[in-house]
Amino acid sequence: MHHVRPLPSYLVHRYHGWKATTWTENRAWYRRLADEGQRPRAMVISCCDSRVHVTSIFGADSGEFFIHRNIANLVPPYSPDGEHHGTSATVEFAVTTLKVAHIIIVGHSLCGGVKGCHDMCTGQAPELEEKSSFVGRWMDLLRPGFERIKDKPEDQRLRALEKESVLISLENLMTFPFVREAVEADELTLHGLWTDIGAGGLEQYDPASGTFVPL
Repeated sequence: MHHVRPLPSYLVHRYHGWKATTWTENRAWYRRLADEGQRPRAMVISCCDSRVHVTSIFGADSGEFFIHRNIANLVPPYSPDGEHHGTSATVEFAVTTLKVAHIIIVGHSLCGGVKGCHDMCTGQAPELEEKSSFVGRWMDLLRPGFERIKDKPEDQRLRALEKESVLISLENLMTFPFVREAVEADELTLHGLWTDIGAGGLEQYDPASGTFVPL
């Protein structure tokens, strides 16, 4: 493991600052989390994009959200094939072990993964078509969403596809038997959000109108 190096000094300084302030002021809460285990009420699936900060948006403390992040906040369909499925494993743990009451999918503006999917589907990103591209194969999950919005005006397509990434994930969640059972038993609710990272806006999917509406 000679390729591993010490943590950058700026992160070391930030850690010491957090330990001396936030942790020290809330040490009883952290001890309780350690002793009693986590009991998050909600799971959040959001994009890896560093500009998407769901705990800040909702003012969440440690222990409140069970968070999973991946490229373009996508959930694949249920596929128990014995291979490695990080997102599916996280959903399974959240629903069957932690028994969260809510799963929230959070999409966002200016998503690079979504743009990659758009470019790939329009023939502008041949490198993503390669079988060796992890990003390309992951973004194949969003191809059905592209098919639904491909006839929109070009200046509307990316934003529409960002919201399709949320809808595709919500649809795929319901292919997991344990998710469907929990939803049908009123033990779990699914939610779709889209945030505008520049304007600070937050929109929620409204199944009655089939659109995203501002909160």
